[in-house]
Amino acid sequence: MDTSRFVRKNILNLEPYSTARDETDVKVGIFLDANESPFDNGYNRYPDPAQRELKRKIAAVKGVPEASIFVGNGSDEAIDLCYRVFCEPGKSNAVSVAPSYGMYGVASAMNDVSFREVALASAPADRLQDSCGDAFSQDADKLLAACDADTRLIFVCSPNNPTGSSMSNEQLECLLRRFDGIVVLDEAYIDFSPVPSMLPKLSGYPNLIILQTLSKAWGAAGLRIGMAFASPEIVGWFSKVKYPYNVDVASMRMAMHALDSDFAAKVEMTVSERGRVAAALAAIPSVTVFPSDANFLLVRFPDADFMYAALLGRGIIVRNRSRVAGCANCLRITIGTPSENDALISAVCEISSGDCFIASLDGTSSVADACHSSGTSEVDLVAGVQRWAEVHRVTNETDVYVKTCLDGGFESSCGTGLKFFDHMLDQIPRHSGIALAINAKGDLQVDQHHTMEDVGIALGEALGKALGDKRGIERYGFVLPMDECEAEVLIDLGGRIDFEWDVPFTREFVGDVPTEMFRHFFKSMCEAMKCNLHIKAAGIDNHHLAESVFKAFARALRAAVKRDAWSYDLPSSKGAL
Repeated sequence: MDTSRFVRKNILNLEPYSTARDETDVKVGIFLDANESPFDNGYNRYPDPAQRELKRKIAAVKGVPEASIFVGNGSDEAIDLCYRVFCEPGKSNAVSVAPSYGMYGVASAMNDVSFREVALASAPADRLQDSCGDAFSQDADKLLAACDADTRLIFVCSPNNPTGSSMSNEQLECLLRRFDGIVVLDEAYIDFSPVPSMLPKLSGYPNLIILQTLSKAWGAAGLRIGMAFASPEIVGWFSKVKYPYNVDVASMRMAMHALDSDFAAKVEMTVSERGRVAAALAAIPSVTVFPSDANFLLVRFPDADFMYAALLGRGIIVRNRSRVAGCANCLRITIGTPSENDALISAVCEISSGDCFIASLDGTSSVADACHSSGTSEVDLVAGVQRWAEVHRVTNETDVYVKTCLDGGFESSCGTGLKFFDHMLDQIPRHSGIALAINAKGDLQVDQHHTMEDVGIALGEALGKALGDKRGIERYGFVLPMDECEAEVLIDLGGRIDFEWDVPFTREFVGDVPTEMFRHFFKSMCEAMKCNLHIKAAGIDNHHLAESVFKAFARALRAAVKRDAWSYDLPSSKGAL
């Protein structure tokens, strides 16, 4: 097959940029050719644009001629070059399966190339672990059926990301023989697969490009070293189009070191752990684990969003693939070290056994609704997981129920019998993003005092409980203008109690609320929440003055309870709050 007929004419005629190092292979001498610094620090010289030494090492490890090796800045560079070399913008198209690696579609969009997706066969929601072996199978006939005269590329990710499924080599060879274009086979996860690599058959298929990487099995994701194996002609076109110094000196040196490492034992452990984790998760009722040839598992949960948030709350970060075609309620879970896998299994088992999670299996619209309908305390369910809490405070004067989730999750509502107070309380969830339900009955026939005081106490207790151990929170948080008013609310969730109030109301009432009670409400909440709370405001309109205070408090609270998804340390030099 003459693959040059697939190459864009401007690429065939392109005169590539020639670097100083392209024009000579001299390794020792006085280099005055590239405007570099002459002061040797190990990095003062440009890297070899042809990566000769690294390619020699890769050739020895992979058993592929150096002329058939392209080294790029991750596999993403090679994916982009496939479009730039072979596809006419606005005319050509590319075909792949869905779901698959998202960069195929992103690169097509960047290059103005139409991207056609062929849906994988997926397992029904009620399929069990032992009966989903054919889930997400890849079919060469379906890929070919999506092609037309303008199709220049077919992308096959095998093992596929995120499904873990593989296309057999027989199917791949059928595709290569029948497709009049370039087949790009992404073998990023091939080292974990029982299906052998197509590298030994590379020379027999001039329209084949095989992508591999040092990021997975070789443990060098931070180096961003991707490899494309193809005919010398295709490698030559890639080299014409790539940026001159696409791989830096440090990455090449570290890649040489990585290729010297014995990675076989780590791959063997990963494959063994993959089986152990799959078996443990599949044993949990209503959890489906799909077979995988990669270093990850695709796992279907009854409520993947809830499980994702619950794991994140415990510092376990997985990939939520629920919005990807064919992967509803699925999480992609990378296989970690044995101790990390133990922590994952333990967390999933514990979260799955919670009453609210189990209630959601019955078809309840959301976990939050399940909690409400079952009467389960979210605090007991997700202590240290999701930041939920409820407080029911009953006295001789009031009956107050408060439910909150610092991370949202249900529709907020506030009812206390005091209309203006409800209007103010509504500002808290609206401007903080915190879900909040308040239902209060008090002796309003006597006074507003007991109702507002006990709502403040119950709200403070609920917020404090929802914060849990406070790991990862920002802790501090707001100055807010509102028409002619301005409000300043300073908050510290560090556990010490101090309250300051400087809000000069000029009327006795706003609506049905005595203005003096706003101070008492915030003071009661501050003491119950165990925080520092300083409130200062100024303005003319008393309605605006009160509203600016509640809005500023909400924004301060939003900033203070916000969590950093990548850091779960306590925000304190003392190591304790």
